[in-house]
Amino acid sequence: MKVLVTGGAGFIGSHLCEKLIRIGHEVTCVDSLDPYYNPKIKRENIAENKDVTFIEKDIRDKDFKDLLVEEDPDYIIHEAAQAGVRASVKDPIKTNSINVEGTLNLLETLRDLNMKKIIFASSSSIYGKVEYLPFDEEHPKNPISPYGVSKLAGEHYLRVYSELYGIRYAALRYFTVYGPRIRPDLAIHKFTSNALQNGKLQVYGGGGKSRDFTYVDDAVEATTLALKKGQGPINVGGGTRISVKELAEKIIEQIGSGEIEYVADEKADVKHTHSNTEKARKELGWKPKTSFDEGLKKTVEWIRENQGTH
Repeated sequence: MKVLVTGGAGFIGSHLCEKLIRIGHEVTCVDSLDPYYNPKIKRENIAENKDVTFIEKDIRDKDFKDLLVEEDPDYIIHEAAQAGVRASVKDPIKTNSINVEGTLNLLETLRDLNMKKIIFASSSSIYGKVEYLPFDEEHPKNPISPYGVSKLAGEHYLRVYSELYGIRYAALRYFTVYGPRIRPDLAIHKFTSNALQNGKLQVYGGGGKSRDFTYVDDAVEATTLALKKGQGPINVGGGTRISVKELAEKIIEQIGSGEIEYVADEKADVKHTHSNTEKARKELGWKPKTSFDEGLKKTVEWIRENQGTH
């Protein structure tokens, strides 16, 4: 079976490519190597796996269909995106261009292709304002950042293209994925890097906001299961949540250095995330396996070992 992974040189995408190869699939990684963070990191993410075919390409390119026709994948896992809530606040036009227009361009290329299914990397950011916890898939969608809006728009396009053109899809709503190769802009990476230098761990507001963290291996397993199972939106989360203050404290304890510094709150940050993963259990046969403490330990050690290079 041939699987094409967009954004396959990124954090989650590169883990996906490795997993897909291990379970016997033929894999093509398509990535634009956007300099949102150092493209060298992305090249290193994918370089070690010689069995993955790498193509440098932007999903927004007009000739993207030519690539898909040539590669002729059975399945597409669409991980390519402008990531980051704060990045979207700073530049909502770029976020919309990649996440909405890019996804629409990709879907347009699929209308005439014999492709079995597309798996879309959505986000818990689509929920936004909390009406109740944990979030199930029916929770109201009121995103409070351009990033959340862009991911919700992508889901709507997938639904419409499914209804109009018969494209099968699953939209996996990832809840704060972390693990080895974690992006340098994410809180766990920032906190750990600063703690390693006995520096300040900047916590927004009073640190009372909480997150449901999902270990990357668990997110990847759910994604590969979704190739054959599941339909529509599906939450993929660790199922428990901790406060940002507690996260910082755990990292300081593990490193043995560092100090919390409270700074002004960010408006675009959601107050809480917490996943109800019952649909994933029923439709994918999936549940998270890695506890947060176990996953955090592995992630912090990876950051320590790769300090200064990632």
